Amino acid sequence: MKIYSVNDPEFKPYGKVLEGYDTAELLTAMERIELPESGTAYRPGIESLEACAIFDELRERAYGGMPVQLGMCWGRNTKLNCLEYHRDSEVNIGWKDFILLLAKQDEIVDGVLDTAKVKAFRVPKGVVLEVYATTLHFAPCHTCPNCGFRVAVVLPQGTNTDKPAIEPKNEEDRWLWARNKWLLAHPESKQAKNGAHIGLRGENIDIAAEL
Repeated sequence: MKIYSVNDPEFKPYGKVLEGYDTAELLTAMERIELPESGTAYRPGIESLEACAIFDELRERAYGGMPVQLGMCWGRNTKLNCLEYHRDSEVNIGWKDFILLLAKQDEIVDGVLDTAKVKAFRVPKGVVLEVYATTLHFAPCHTCPNCGFRVAVVLPQGTNTDKPAIEPKNEEDRWLWARNKWLLAHPESKQAKNGAHIGLRGENIDIAAEL
């Protein structure tokens, strides 16, 4: 699988690099959080990260003053497994280089996305990356198995917390997996086994051989 850079023109439909942010303090705070022994971990908001000066700046500039949360996804991963989207852009900042597996929301046909549509993009350490609301994404992939990944995740406040108690009235309602999180799962994923909408067809992409 070809791995593009977020600086390549191929990335333009999926998001953009945000300029003018100092990420040094945040990267140091992220490094203090221990990696899990295996797999990945995620927390929507982490106090030590939200104490960094960049948190207020991202809220006021990147989100125009809207309430946001600054959490992190971290661990080791090379597989696709699922794709998700939100109603708002997500901002990511990596402690080291990492890779995102991405597709477009408008590529979903009858509730299913063909994984052949997925593209891989390498994100350099410390870059502030906006991932558009229309971009399907999920857990980052590491570029170094020994190092793993630590990726800061900025989203509107409350995203990825408890799912609202709704009675589905349309197809998309059935994809809602958490607050402001619609999920398409690959049949091989643990999310599918736990009842998530099976919305990915094709190979469960694994980029281990490309690293």
